[in-house]
Amino acid sequence: MLRDIRELADDPAAYAAELNRRWGGLLSYRYLGRSYSSMDVGAQDTVDIRHDMRNPTGGLFLAVLGIVSPDSGLVSDREAVPNPVVVSIQVLDPGRDVRRIEIQSEDLKRGRQMSYSRSRIVDADNPSRVLALNEGQGVSIGVPPEGLEKMELNPIEVVDSPDLPPLWQVFGAARRPDGVWALPELSVEVASPDAALHIGPQFVVLETAAMDAAAEAVGTDQLQGVSSHVMFLARGKFGPFRVDAQPIRGADGTIAARATMYDEGAGNKAITAGSYVFRYRAG
Repeated sequence: MLRDIRELADDPAAYAAELNRRWGGLLSYRYLGRSYSSMDVGAQDTVDIRHDMRNPTGGLFLAVLGIVSPDSGLVSDREAVPNPVVVSIQVLDPGRDVRRIEIQSEDLKRGRQMSYSRSRIVDADNPSRVLALNEGQGVSIGVPPEGLEKMELNPIEVVDSPDLPPLWQVFGAARRPDGVWALPELSVEVASPDAALHIGPQFVVLETAAMDAAAEAVGTDQLQGVSSHVMFLARGKFGPFRVDAQPIRGADGTIAARATMYDEGAGNKAITAGSYVFRYRAG
């Protein structure tokens, strides 16, 4: 069983050590090369783009945009134990030729428990080129001890190559024989410090399942995400985590998909629901 960091709130030294271990080992940010100026020593809010961050059209995955900018209104794990409620993304430019992105975040409101923020994701080499708009709402489910320091960066060195495995494979997702996508049981690499499934693998498998359903409906995998809206209903505590997705046809070359994630280890409780809109060219 993973330990919930909130159990250490009365022991500042133990809390700091556990946060450093869990934050430094979290796959979501380490693998994508995302660091946070609010959390990491010497960090810049930029990410280098690799082949595995692009969909079959060459545009950026919605999941990547979500992971690098998980807006929830809570600045950092040094200030709260955050839990996302809603995250939405609107894509203006798929960024097919962009080599590096910058995340420009803005706090909107921070209440006693609920907080709101938004960000712009831009071409880091041409900041006037806006790629996507992100907005989110989050809730604080705990208060860490005061005086937590920034942590040393612990990135995973990933050399860009067309042969990189797909992100769903890196996060442990798989398509079952019945065609349903799922994540395995909860493990430390994909768990947030509060011992629940992190948003990173959720974004990846939700979009993968949604794209798979949409591609089957329209007969092509040449899909570019236009928007996503994800609601976090409950914390994923056990797993495996199953995703059910249903396509919905639109007009003018658009197709949508609704996806719902269930924690099979918690009696098939629904934990996350998302809707996705893709644009495609008919064959």
